[in-house]
Amino acid sequence: MVERLYLRDLVTFQALELEFEQGLVVFTGPSGAGKSVLMSAILSSFGYATQGAAALCELNVLKPPKLSSEAYLLEEELTVKTMKKEKLRYFIDGQNISKKTLSELFSPYVRYLSVRDKGGFESEALLELIDSTLTGKDKTYRKLLKEYRKRYSNYRDKAKELAKIREDEARLAELIEFATYEIEKIETVNPQVGEEEELFGIKQQLSRIDKIKEALENASEIFRFESSVEEIYRLLDKKSDLFTEAMNQLRADFEDTEMLAEELEEVNVEEVLDRLSELTALKNRYGSIEEALAYKEAKKAELAGYENIERDKSMLEQFLMLEESELGILAGKISQARKKEALAIEKRLAGYLEDLKLPPMQLRFNSISLNRGGMDEVEVRLGSSSATTLSGGEFNRLRLALMAVSIGESTQKQGVLILDEIDANVSGDESIAIATMIAQLSSVYQIFAISHQPHLSAKADQHIVVTKEGSESRAEVLDNSGRIDEIARIISGEKPTEQAVAFAQKLRDTAP
Repeated sequence: MVERLYLRDLVTFQALELEFEQGLVVFTGPSGAGKSVLMSAILSSFGYATQGAAALCELNVLKPPKLSSEAYLLEEELTVKTMKKEKLRYFIDGQNISKKTLSELFSPYVRYLSVRDKGGFESEALLELIDSTLTGKDKTYRKLLKEYRKRYSNYRDKAKELAKIREDEARLAELIEFATYEIEKIETVNPQVGEEEELFGIKQQLSRIDKIKEALENASEIFRFESSVEEIYRLLDKKSDLFTEAMNQLRADFEDTEMLAEELEEVNVEEVLDRLSELTALKNRYGSIEEALAYKEAKKAELAGYENIERDKSMLEQFLMLEESELGILAGKISQARKKEALAIEKRLAGYLEDLKLPPMQLRFNSISLNRGGMDEVEVRLGSSSATTLSGGEFNRLRLALMAVSIGESTQKQGVLILDEIDANVSGDESIAIATMIAQLSSVYQIFAISHQPHLSAKADQHIVVTKEGSESRAEVLDNSGRIDEIARIISGEKPTEQAVAFAQKLRDTAP
């Protein structure tokens, strides 16, 4: 429910603040006063595309019970704000929000009907209407529909798996050949983790082997003076342990170096370089030796998977064949229940349509391939006309009638319904029928409606008149006396006759 509207600098409105009631809120006033501009401000606040925007527009809204968002913190009383400077920006409870996200957030709770809109009679929407009325009163049907949708979702996923298998199967030989080639290429090299570092060390040592041998030969001269040094220590009566230990360590290191030099002389330099070249090629292709080995294991697993493709394909084909048969049975039961309910809806609509001077409506079913909605496709026929050939007025009257029928005896709040001149250019009897239907809908919707007809205005829970003096528009909530005067103006013009005033009074007295 929208509780309050505040706006500033909107076309001909300098500033305006209105508090709204639950139920039916009707805007009336002379043509060009600014009613549609005012309605556009409300629509724009919920993310609808409109012409023109206020410098500031703020709505206080009671949060619908099921409205939630992981991205935004939402209070029980929401503040939805738009601000326009260089561009229009949107906020919810002080948090910046995109127009698209705002629209998606409120689309289940704020509906807009205008003579220019011809949505709502697509097959999917009609099936949703029928399913909604059925699930609301028939637990068996609710379980049936839930089971079908769950099983169809699984069926669809399995069908995608089969399609992927068949796609893979078409190039299976190529995939097996490629996987085998990749595995063999890595296994032929047979790389070991850490091997490359070890080979690089050997390569560096090989490049220094001659220098090592020359340095070793020169340094070995130190051992010729070992006994002389020990004699000095003895003559000085000092311990030579540290010197002796150092010389022993040096002798051992030299022996190790001589052995390394002998080993290096036996190393095949070309083999080392070739091996490094092989490892470098693997690294260039896979990133590292570890990644090459991981890729090899992945390809082995992939190859094993290809070997099971034929078995998986056979099992999936059998499952899908059986499940399609079972889904067909469930869809048939769903279709039977829908057709029965469609007849009931047509019967309940008959009185409304007669009052609206519209011919009877039929919901025609066609069978189609199984999908998430079952096997039904539905179209509306109004007399001999399809929905696409109806005028805007006929379309919206039929849509209102369907909405009135769909709520039944429900008292559950449905959100906000915004109607733009829904009763324009209709006869008196049609105006009465439209007003009756909208009043019925206002028991579960908060409805904002622009009207040029007295009957809808008389049934309003709140009547707001929009006027314009010079270049400035104003809006005022009318008391009962003001409402009678405004309804009389609607009936007979700017200077109402006594008969018009009397008729306005009668409409207000008989309004619920």
